[in-house]
Amino acid sequence: MANVVVVGAQWGDEGKGKIVDWLCEQADIVARFQGGHNAGHTLVIGDAVYKLSLLPSGVVRPGKLAVIGNGVVLDPQALVDEIDRLATQGVSITRDNLRIADNATLILPLHRELDALRENSNAGTRIGTTRRGIGPAYEDKVGRRAIRLMDLADLETLPAKIERLLSHHNALRRGFGLAEFGAEEIFDELSAVAPKVLPYMDTVWRLLDEERRHGSRILFEGAQGALLDIDHGTYPFVTSSHTVAGQAATGTGLGPKAVGYVLGIAKAYTTRVGEGPFPTELDDEIGQRIGERGREFGTVTGRKRRCGWFDAVLVRQTVRTSGIDGIALTKLDILDGFDEIKVCVGYRLDGEVLDHLPASQGAQARVEPVYETIEGWPGTTAGARSWADLPAQAIKYVRRIEELIGAPVALLSTSPERDDTILVHNPFEG
Repeated sequence: MANVVVVGAQWGDEGKGKIVDWLCEQADIVARFQGGHNAGHTLVIGDAVYKLSLLPSGVVRPGKLAVIGNGVVLDPQALVDEIDRLATQGVSITRDNLRIADNATLILPLHRELDALRENSNAGTRIGTTRRGIGPAYEDKVGRRAIRLMDLADLETLPAKIERLLSHHNALRRGFGLAEFGAEEIFDELSAVAPKVLPYMDTVWRLLDEERRHGSRILFEGAQGALLDIDHGTYPFVTSSHTVAGQAATGTGLGPKAVGYVLGIAKAYTTRVGEGPFPTELDDEIGQRIGERGREFGTVTGRKRRCGWFDAVLVRQTVRTSGIDGIALTKLDILDGFDEIKVCVGYRLDGEVLDHLPASQGAQARVEPVYETIEGWPGTTAGARSWADLPAQAIKYVRRIEELIGAPVALLSTSPERDDTILVHNPFEG
């Protein structure tokens, strides 16, 4: 049995939560390897709807161990709030089902405030962040001044680390003409939350290595999508971490051989939240129709998502940068009833046809999609659980997508309900 990495093959919001939950039955451990509480998963289990931001999807399943890896930036208060919210839905979070890497970087209130200050500023490029402090926390991590979870277990040495952090942040505050942060206030906040989060702390790299050697099946769960990767995404309109599959190993402390099957998640169309290039965006009644039928609003922020046709060029690019073995195609039912459906098969830039999205910000803003038109279908795919339940033209659409992206469809999702899934290939079987 192979360990499985789940990555978004577009700009996020592809329906990873449902797929991860569907795969959880076969996994022993679900490990989150990057991002923070700026991403969200919505799980629909029977009549219950769970909205998760920081916790791995496995926490709502009895008998599964959820792990937050070192690649994640952790807002301790957001974690406590999420645990308390799940408790009201009957989900108990204890050390038995949640572990957090001792070397995970913490998000502090000063990170959230800096994030908002930059996003609201007229200077520079507006990125469209969630203002939750993710980027500034990663900056402090690579700047070697971050507070990490393990630091809360040694309060005697914490004041010096806070002073080191503030030597940077208070200089920024002065630049904004704002009052400086006080070290005592930050110390008091961290010492107050420490007893609530330290019980989950563990040496995650060792835990996962031992579990892997004992035959436990690990499901690696990413946030956002590969096109928001800090290197391989539409820079600078990206997140602050690596979202491609290779981060699954780095973000949990395991070697690359621990990663087995890579499952990419892609919608049957394309959406994006926030700023940045979007070659197939539909700023018309068709785009509005897709958004309304797909209920395209962000899980975390509630922001309306931009909608467009399926971009095979971008997904094919992600297949390569993440080493995707198979695709879980979601929300096919949203396209039911369209007379014709378009798929982007290339880009036109300055008179030249390209088979990939160029890295340049200026070029990305200028590319025009080259479309292939595919006949739609009058029937419904909603709730289909076998190929026999699908209209013939819907199957042709799926097959054409496989050809264009260079990867097979391993799972097909036809509604938010976890059982409305057509299994073509089980990722855990490698």
